Amino acid sequence: MQTREILAASPVMPVIVIDEPASAVPLARALVAGGIRVLEVTLRTAAALDAIRAIVAEVPDALVGVGTIVSPADLDAARAAGARFGVSPGANAELLAAARDSGLPFLPGVMTPSDVVAAVAAGFDTLKLFPAKQAGGVGMLKALGGPFPQLRFCPTGGIDLASAPEFLALPNVACVGGSWLTPADKVKAGDWAAITRLAADAAALRRPADAA
Repeated sequence: MQTREILAASPVMPVIVIDEPASAVPLARALVAGGIRVLEVTLRTAAALDAIRAIVAEVPDALVGVGTIVSPADLDAARAAGARFGVSPGANAELLAAARDSGLPFLPGVMTPSDVVAAVAAGFDTLKLFPAKQAGGVGMLKALGGPFPQLRFCPTGGIDLASAPEFLALPNVACVGGSWLTPADKVKAGDWAAITRLAADAAALRRPADAA
């Protein structure tokens, strides 16, 4: 699957931070049960790679990606763990080249038009706008749609269930990313039913293409 095909599988991609490896599989199952299949597990904790390997092995319906990739070494670790795609908060020439050459579907992070130009020059047409709210949100995405009509974005950062529909209504938004689907207190408590409800609410959101 290519990047756009992966992102099309869910209107919302949860940004997941896992502290305890034991919570990885039940968390992923809860999200998939609610209709959210595309999961970004971030490399922000020591448990991340073990969690990714466990989800890949035990939750076959999940499309597991690795987030917070900031170096070629992170990219290699993601591939070794079985990730279906990678996501970065930002990018430089070295990372873009490594991602392109890896063959792993990759969503590079951008914040400015210059970032976008660099990513396009490296061969990418699907990008993560991060941090979306601070970068200008919906207004920024509308502005980028003028000079870059061929691109699609996954805005992430500062988006919640209430604001997501405004982003998803834009023709250049493939999906949105957000951490609200996996609140830390619910994960710590093992309240998987609550996670499934949050996922179901997110899965009910629709992009214009979904209604076509």
